Amino acid sequence: MNTSVERCTLRPWREGDQHDLVRHANNRQIWLGLRDRFPHPYTLPDADAFLTRAGAQNPSTVFAITIEDRPVGGIGLVLGSDVERISAEIGYWLGEAYWGRGIATAAVRALTSQAFATFELNRIFAIPYADNSASIRVLVKAGYRHEGTLVASAIKDGQIRDQELFAITRQEHSHGAS
Repeated sequence: MNTSVERCTLRPWREGDQHDLVRHANNRQIWLGLRDRFPHPYTLPDADAFLTRAGAQNPSTVFAITIEDRPVGGIGLVLGSDVERISAEIGYWLGEAYWGRGIATAAVRALTSQAFATFELNRIFAIPYADNSASIRVLVKAGYRHEGTLVASAIKDGQIRDQELFAITRQEHSHGAS
């Protein structure tokens, strides 16, 4: 996938992206909004290991969010399995210097469209922390609807946190929800 949208391009991660990846990912504010499998501090060995895993995917489900072909963030899907094989979780992050420009919303819209076109999915969902208002705004602007609050469902940085469940179905997407 090499999808260009108004504000950014989504493309596969590739060798040579390490320094941009570390420059933007090594940020505590970004880490606080993500799962613990996203390391902090984010180092060159972390970037090397991630790019090795990303390069081995077939089909690829993780992509660089780029501006002028330079990675400024990442976006991806975790495909469901077994009875949940018709669902996928979407996740994303963006370098702090690029916050507030509509880039994450454009990336979520692009990957959502691509995911429905590529995979036999019926539903894509996201579970941002309840206090991550910027991520929640991204999902709402991208056409995702709020399904509920998962009370005290996660722990991050030693704090028990609520999460919000947002989703979009194939039917909603095809009817212009995003």
